[in-house]
Amino acid sequence: MKNKRMIGFMLVVSGCFFWGIGGTVAQQLFTQGIEVSWLVSTRLLIAGTLLLLTQAIFKDRGQIFEIWREKYSATRLIIFGLVGMLAVQYTYMAAIKEGNAAVATLLQYLAPVMIIVWVALRGQAKFTKKDAVTISLALGGSFLLLTNGSISALAVPLPAIVWGLLSGVSLAFYTLYAIPLLRRFDSLVVVGWAMVLAGIALSFVKAPWEVDVSSWTASTILYLIIVIIFGTMLSFWFYIESLQTLSVKETSLLGNIEPLTAVLATVLWLKEPFGSFQWLGTSFILVMMIYIALKAEKNTEPKPNELSESVS
Repeated sequence: MKNKRMIGFMLVVSGCFFWGIGGTVAQQLFTQGIEVSWLVSTRLLIAGTLLLLTQAIFKDRGQIFEIWREKYSATRLIIFGLVGMLAVQYTYMAAIKEGNAAVATLLQYLAPVMIIVWVALRGQAKFTKKDAVTISLALGGSFLLLTNGSISALAVPLPAIVWGLLSGVSLAFYTLYAIPLLRRFDSLVVVGWAMVLAGIALSFVKAPWEVDVSSWTASTILYLIIVIIFGTMLSFWFYIESLQTLSVKETSLLGNIEPLTAVLATVLWLKEPFGSFQWLGTSFILVMMIYIALKAEKNTEPKPNELSESVS
């Protein structure tokens, strides 16, 4: 059992590390002329296909097409893919393009606060003291992160803020809307198909084959491999596999490695400037996420079916 738990810890830490690094590497790709739409459609199609192949090889391959046989599951999967997956992937990458990976990741991690507010407004759960602390940390951290302590000017470009906040909203929807599907089908099937559907839809805007590779260098190819394989496919797979031996509370707490990795990689590798108040704001948001993980109480959290009803 200890060995299995150790493997679980290694998987979730690796997965979150890969996701944090993947966003930072994507930022580097944008400086080399790679378009957001092309990168998102390409990474979704390739990563989604790899996830479905993983399901076919290592798990129940019958589920891959079983999910399409019912009108309810098929319809929900299409909505999840086009509204949830496509939105969360595109807005996150657009936030990186307009700002940087650190800010984009931290703003995306405001999603838990958005979920708390949404569920409370819908009457699915009571607004508690824990919720008040969480929202205060999130708002305070966001203010310091985006303004660097000065209300006279934003330290982050407005488009990056807008895309980052939309990324948080998209992640909140993505998290809630998938619950009924994840209770019936393997995660690899749900997310794999969602990625493929989103990738196909975005291909009408910018298809993977519509790219000029003449200016590509060896570093461009290496960065693409890191973003697609490590930052998308393996990061998600490892995180899901860790849930087989770890609790949701443990994986949520260890998930804080993702934004921390993004911040450190952005500052240390890409040499992006970060002010002292922005570091303080970053610490607020990290404390918020740790607080959510440590203070999770089953008796105050809405049940999965209640959450699904709140976004139905």
